[in-house]
Amino acid sequence: MRPGPVLIGYDGSRSSEHALREASELLVGSPALVVVVWKAGLGFELIELPASSIGLPPEPLDVRAALEVERSIYGGAQEGAARAAALARELGLDAEPLVVAEELDVPVSETLVRLARERDARALVVGAHAHGVMLGRVSRDVVRDAPCPVLVIREPTA
Repeated sequence: MRPGPVLIGYDGSRSSEHALREASELLVGSPALVVVVWKAGLGFELIELPASSIGLPPEPLDVRAALEVERSIYGGAQEGAARAAALARELGLDAEPLVVAEELDVPVSETLVRLARERDARALVVGAHAHGVMLGRVSRDVVRDAPCPVLVIREPTA
């Protein structure tokens, strides 16, 4: 068995919380990192988006507003990771939060796979939405590329 922690991808959705709960039952006592990936630069993109999305020329960038949005997004990621890690600890995992900044053009799946390699993860856990028969893009790409076992936990249908 690999020496590293179990990585649990978490985005605050119902399916990621369900995956965390189910994984905790299966992996009780394991060291775990609850990973939240936030997109660095999203605040700047959101501030620029309104004018360009309706075909108007871009307005001068309000750097203060963009930085405030960035801080808010990062703070939300930190809070979400801390809450999820606390829940994982309540459920029996030796869990810590990990917030990772990633560029806008880098898929979340790529970040999770990179972290699994860097941390020599013993497993990677991701949630999948209940609708449809196909896996979502993140879970599909993680299954395809991960260097360790992957546990995809599907959200309940009812």
